[in-house]
Amino acid sequence: MVGPLNRKPQLSGATRRTAVGLILGAPLLGACASVQQSISQFSNPFAAPQPEAGPAGPQQQPLAVGTGGVKVGLILPLSAAGNAGVAAQSMKNAAEMALAEFQNPNIQLLIKDDGGNPQGAQQGTQQALDEGAEIILGPLFAASVPATAQVARGRSISCIAFSTDSSIAGRGVYLLSFLPESDVNRIVEYSASIGKKSFAALLPENAYGNVVEAAFKQAVGRKGGRIVAFEKYGADRATPARTVAQALGQADALLLADDGDSVVAMADALTAAGANLRNIQLLGTGLWDNPRVFASASLQGGLYAAPDPSGFRAFAGRYRARFGAEPVRTATLTYDAVALVAALAKTPAGHRYSADVLTNPSGFAGIDGLFRFRSDGTNERGLAVMRAATGGGVPVAGSPKSFGA
Repeated sequence: MVGPLNRKPQLSGATRRTAVGLILGAPLLGACASVQQSISQFSNPFAAPQPEAGPAGPQQQPLAVGTGGVKVGLILPLSAAGNAGVAAQSMKNAAEMALAEFQNPNIQLLIKDDGGNPQGAQQGTQQALDEGAEIILGPLFAASVPATAQVARGRSISCIAFSTDSSIAGRGVYLLSFLPESDVNRIVEYSASIGKKSFAALLPENAYGNVVEAAFKQAVGRKGGRIVAFEKYGADRATPARTVAQALGQADALLLADDGDSVVAMADALTAAGANLRNIQLLGTGLWDNPRVFASASLQGGLYAAPDPSGFRAFAGRYRARFGAEPVRTATLTYDAVALVAALAKTPAGHRYSADVLTNPSGFAGIDGLFRFRSDGTNERGLAVMRAATGGGVPVAGSPKSFGA
């Protein structure tokens, strides 16, 4: 048992009602348990690894927010070009919103602009640590995380980064992002629970597809299922679609994991190859949370894993009221990260951000539901199962209230 986590932070009634973020409710559930390759990914965070930032504008000056005694570095590409900089500003706003909704807890955010490049990340991290940061939040881009990690490891400081590239996690670097592994595990486990035993899959031949492939094969194996057809595709969709279409008579479920446009194109290719998609349960990942998917007649009734949308809707409403704009989808990541470190700031110094605290197997409650960090630095999320319909995703199975063993 990790004793300090068995105390909820004392929040006012108003804050309890509005702060959906980390109040460490999840560890308490167990009582004494051990405690996209395009800018569209910023509105859909379930995409493949993040793009590189474009040329940066003038670097923003460092900023300190809050007056608490526990200092926390926040590294974001605030001056990066295009939507990367826009996303970073929204994530910065969400971080400040978390502080306000927790009524300015005992932390001070040291906000550093990395310009969207490794050199800026290294410099910003060094500055934050020199100013006394006990933990680093960020960076956003995968290429910048190792630069931050190298500096932080030299001081035995943990990092909570926002990249979707699992390969950079580990050794004190924890990813608080939407990883496809959680999507795949959830949808395969749910499919098995409703009697699906034979699976087929069509995946893109890219980094995202490779991650999904590994997770899919492991998840099906864990549930005692079998894979009757598996193909990957590049520019040519017709040939793999024909191969899988011919084998669908032996399958109970078919996983299509790609962005909205590509999933619709693949469904069309399968139909052209003679597949009757109404005779099989279609499965997807969080990338299905896309208007193109909902508008496709071929994909109606398909099931996909994603965070329960009610959390983000409530968060977005509060964000709009405060900032007069819509948040990017990834803004919940910085909100949850700041809420987590704010809650843990109430625990003793020297231990509050240690590996055994951050990897609490009971996890934490965030805007998008439960999450927990694994010892390898990746994360697991408690996801809902949604059904694709013309008006959008419809919940079929809710997010879990606690993690299993």
